Amino acid sequence: MTRRYWNINLKEMIEAGVHFGHGIKKWNPKMAPYISAKRKGTHIINLARTARFLSEACDLVFDAASQGKSFLIVGTKKRATDLVASAAIRARCHYVNKKWFSGILTNWSITKTRLSQFRDLRAEEKMGKFHHLPKRDVAIFKRKLSTLQRYLGGIKYMTRLPDIVIVLDQQKEYIALRECAILGIPTISLVDTNCDPDLANISIPANDDTMTSIRLILNKLVFSICEGRSLYIRNR
Repeated sequence: MTRRYWNINLKEMIEAGVHFGHGIKKWNPKMAPYISAKRKGTHIINLARTARFLSEACDLVFDAASQGKSFLIVGTKKRATDLVASAAIRARCHYVNKKWFSGILTNWSITKTRLSQFRDLRAEEKMGKFHHLPKRDVAIFKRKLSTLQRYLGGIKYMTRLPDIVIVLDQQKEYIALRECAILGIPTISLVDTNCDPDLANISIPANDDTMTSIRLILNKLVFSICEGRSLYIRNR
């Protein structure tokens, strides 16, 4: 795996609040190696470990992107939906930012069928085919299209399983992580002090509640993906 410098510095992480964990009563003992202190009833994350694992994750996604591999970003926390969408679009990644439906990956044949229906409905709407249907049918199709766009819009161009999945909230996206584990898809996950660092291939200890923290981590990963994609395009 290529080792590169990703400009990950402690001051920037402190300013973003990456080091703030959960209350000491809400913690997973497996996170002990990633905790440096306790302050006012809150665990403080060891940012030296965060920098190390974030750098490893950036190296991984850079190498994968430079080989033309695909990514899926999963983050359905309400406050992060726009952030996830904009970051994924910038890096040309697939994304799920509303709700993870059980079986999106493990029942891929069904997901492919739904995505095909979604693309067909979008094409029919663009071609004006809805104008020739009864109003009742048009309302039904538009409602179905709206639902598909809301929940599958971020993966509408996904034609195969992703090569790497990035998860922004382990607790909320546990099912997605389990599906990846079943299928052997490598995962990168933010892990707060209440998480299990063993569930992902690369776990990045970080505050997963504050938007500034999530944004910083995600931006580093997205930048690495974009750099890898640029290399892939140059070498084609």
